[in-house]
Amino acid sequence: MRLITLALAALLLLIQFPLWTGKGGWLRVADMEAQVAQANQKNVELKARNAKLESEVRDLKDGTGAVEERARYELGMVKQNEIFVQIVRKGQIPPLMETPADAAAPH
Repeated sequence: MRLITLALAALLLLIQFPLWTGKGGWLRVADMEAQVAQANQKNVELKARNAKLESEVRDLKDGTGAVEERARYELGMVKQNEIFVQIVRKGQIPPLMETPADAAAPH
């Protein structure tokens, strides 16, 4: 009787082995589910980034406000008859900026 019980237990373990470690085993399925969840999270982040970029492109195509804002902040441009004020913290070196007279002068 003891021998039959051990044989059945061994067979049960042999049957379980592919279920846990085989091609479609539970461990592999859990790993694949984790990879799918990670890919879905990455897709959500990329969709948000794409929506932001699409919005920015639409603003640049449709209106002059976005172009003007970029010219002001990224290139330091000002309109005619505007006064540019830059606040520099103590110990900070101000960036070099050209005035229209400097740009017109030959170097």
